[in-house]
Amino acid sequence: MRTRLSPRGAPIKRLYPPRRPSATDGFDHAIRGCGVTLPDVVAALEIYFDPVAERRLRTLWAALDEAGVPNLGTFTHGRHRPHISLVVADALVPDAVAAALAELRLPPPLTLSFQHVGQFPGGVLWLGPAPTADLLALHALVLERLDGAGIEVSDLYRPGTWVPHCTLSMTARREAVSRAVPVCCDVLPLAATLTAAAIADHTRGLFTPLTSGG
Repeated sequence: MRTRLSPRGAPIKRLYPPRRPSATDGFDHAIRGCGVTLPDVVAALEIYFDPVAERRLRTLWAALDEAGVPNLGTFTHGRHRPHISLVVADALVPDAVAAALAELRLPPPLTLSFQHVGQFPGGVLWLGPAPTADLLALHALVLERLDGAGIEVSDLYRPGTWVPHCTLSMTARREAVSRAVPVCCDVLPLAATLTAAAIADHTRGLFTPLTSGG
């Protein structure tokens, strides 16, 4: 693992060798032929969970693997963490995002309850938390600050369109879904407290923790 510093001195950890985007990456590959266009997941503002919840979600990935369901534990570089993405974009400059969110406590110690299994077109399988007022307010505030700083994000991650979710698989289709749903339901409901946030740039192999300002 190599670590370098941004101009402000914030740590930027290179988790894996950078690679060029390919047709097998992100949402576009997952929904090809479905008549729907979603963005490639290149960079995202991700929020992470307490150790117990993260362990339970990783155990779920392993159970999906045993059931023959492709999952985020083995997808692409294999170094994903269970998370919810507040925004995604073609690129996110860590210093600019950190400055825009400097006065926020990110994330606040919200406790979520994952209650259901969902799927986006083309095979994106996920667990969904109950969309509480606090979670939606956090998302709206983050978008307000990023918009104010002129930071562009995907329209699908704007208030009124954003579907909060923790991705389990990018390519679960047909029979894989029928195998996956009972396995997922076995872990529900699942409580998770938000504990950390970071900019994850999956194409460039960069991971920049965001420190709380509130």
